[in-house]
Amino acid sequence: MFLHKSNFLFRTVYPEFWWKVEDRVEPTIYLTFDDGPIPQVTEFVLDQLDKYAAQATFFCIGDNVRKHRDMLYKVLEAGHMVGNHTFNHLNGWKTDDTVYLENIQKCQQELGVETSLFRPPYGRIKKAQAAEVMEHYSVVMWDVLTGDFDRRLHPDVCLRKTIQYTEPGSIVVFHDSLKAWPTMRYVLPRMLAHFAERGYSFRAVPQPVYAGY
Repeated sequence: MFLHKSNFLFRTVYPEFWWKVEDRVEPTIYLTFDDGPIPQVTEFVLDQLDKYAAQATFFCIGDNVRKHRDMLYKVLEAGHMVGNHTFNHLNGWKTDDTVYLENIQKCQQELGVETSLFRPPYGRIKKAQAAEVMEHYSVVMWDVLTGDFDRRLHPDVCLRKTIQYTEPGSIVVFHDSLKAWPTMRYVLPRMLAHFAERGYSFRAVPQPVYAGY
């Protein structure tokens, strides 16, 4: 079970995290893709984004970068941003703090490019972990969770809910993963077309400057 629209309570508990971006005059959506890079899946996403001159942020799993480094290069060459999503897709609530922070550093080393953006897998991170992470990164959550990973959710429902809850400044989560692939490949092109027809632009989440690891 998940919420398509981020809960007000979560935003209140973690006001220092990024949930939306409200710094542009024209209507803008901030597309993000978690859990890649994966051959074919990430390439499909890049092709769809290119059709609309859309920029996005890819929150990469370090182990997938290790296995598919050429996919990371394709993301960067296409002008998109990357963020850290841990090396092994760890659930912060279930992971020792030291192990969790070391896993983030391992992902950063595997990425090999500077990023100041971090998204906790499952959106789950302890307060103590977040305090350490925010010395080096902005923690990027989301305003809209598409639910493309949920095989029980019909693609048409996924599309309708995503369009319903997305608004100017929304940070929207898709997944360039094998699990999400059947639904994402249906929803993404239709979502892009819907908002492009209404004058929206698509941007990457801004990268603040931190000291870094």
